[in-house]
Amino acid sequence: MHTATTLAAVAAVFIGSAGIAAANPGFPPSFPLDQNQLPQLPTEPQIYDLLPIPVPDQDPWYDDPANIETYAPGQIVRSREVQTRLLGIPFPVYTRQLLYRSTDVHGGPIVTATSVLVPGIPWVGGPRPVVSYQEAIDATDSSCNPSHTLQVGTMKESALLAGWLAQGFAINMPDFDGKFNTFNTFDEGNMVLDSLRAVKNDASLGLTESRFALYGYSGGGSASIRAAELRRSYAPDLELVGTAFGGTPADLTEIADYALYPRPGVTGVSSFLMWLGLAALSREYPEEFDTTELLTTEGQQIVQDLQSRCVYTAAVTGMYRPMSEYFQPGKSLETQPGIMKVLADNSLGRAIPDSPLLWWHGMWDELVPPSGVLPTVQKYWDAGADLRFYTTAPEHITALSVSYAPALAWISAVLRGLPPGPRFKADFAPLPAEFPGG
Repeated sequence: MHTATTLAAVAAVFIGSAGIAAANPGFPPSFPLDQNQLPQLPTEPQIYDLLPIPVPDQDPWYDDPANIETYAPGQIVRSREVQTRLLGIPFPVYTRQLLYRSTDVHGGPIVTATSVLVPGIPWVGGPRPVVSYQEAIDATDSSCNPSHTLQVGTMKESALLAGWLAQGFAINMPDFDGKFNTFNTFDEGNMVLDSLRAVKNDASLGLTESRFALYGYSGGGSASIRAAELRRSYAPDLELVGTAFGGTPADLTEIADYALYPRPGVTGVSSFLMWLGLAALSREYPEEFDTTELLTTEGQQIVQDLQSRCVYTAAVTGMYRPMSEYFQPGKSLETQPGIMKVLADNSLGRAIPDSPLLWWHGMWDELVPPSGVLPTVQKYWDAGADLRFYTTAPEHITALSVSYAPALAWISAVLRGLPPGPRFKADFAPLPAEFPGG
């Protein structure tokens, strides 16, 4: 009965929103014929508002403490037990959420949440190991964060948690984009590392002496490797036994250049990355990312529409709509030096991780082309990083699917105290340089 009611409500939102979209003056009424013709879509938060679990913006549990500046990084503000669900069905795993203090990209104090899942499987022979799983959140609204989607049953990568939970490992899942959901900035790494501190600070979890390893793909991989890069300078009190990640943007300036322009076939999907990135980064860098200076009225309307979306509708809204066609006359990213500096400052390679790495990337990735990744891989390699890198199956989602099992095995091994294996760099470029995404 509850499921039927929910589905009916969701349908009502989509039907109602479709009627509103056509008359909404805040969204372009039509697009060029060679672009995505979809009207304004309903947002995921609109649907979540219909469910009995409040979204974070309406849940006082997420509120900042009055004296936030007095909290140490990783210090717990408050905690609670919640029910994890899968497609609305309760999942039998103990889940505790911690609201903790971290540090934003400008050095200021912030709070965000992490969810700690502990299976009922006993662990013997030492402290239970912890996999810090960074989901590819890629969103502009806090209702898309795992602390909320785990409760309502819409966490899109939930099936991938089973491989570690079935072995008895605990899972740490931070809201590493914070309450304001900016992404691809180095405070992602701060929030991941501080979530591990918070886990250690909650003695009731029994994970104070646990080994920690990081896993993430795409946007989740970005947060994972940023944490590994920052560990030595930001959290020397923590130890990481390994980080497995893939499909991750490394040079943001290169990725921006790729996603700005019209691309053929499936590569045209990549244009949504720039719209999502502009909407998110403008929150942390409002002066540099001034859309009124850069974009036409229609472009500004698209960015405004993407202010409260999860990755699903953000991708469908922005794909096959290249941002370069919405620049004001004479404008481009190159004419906005502030934007290029922010992208360069937040690209990977600022520091070389001092813990073992397993990194993979699709030989042809329609969203994150290897040309924006392989130079950073080479930089890591030349600097002596404890790196295992390989190129794998083409296409972004396929590369995740075929490399999950090796990552699962490798993380499981290092968490049990086994050696990470020899360094290797097995990258290759079988496609011609002019091939889209090559």
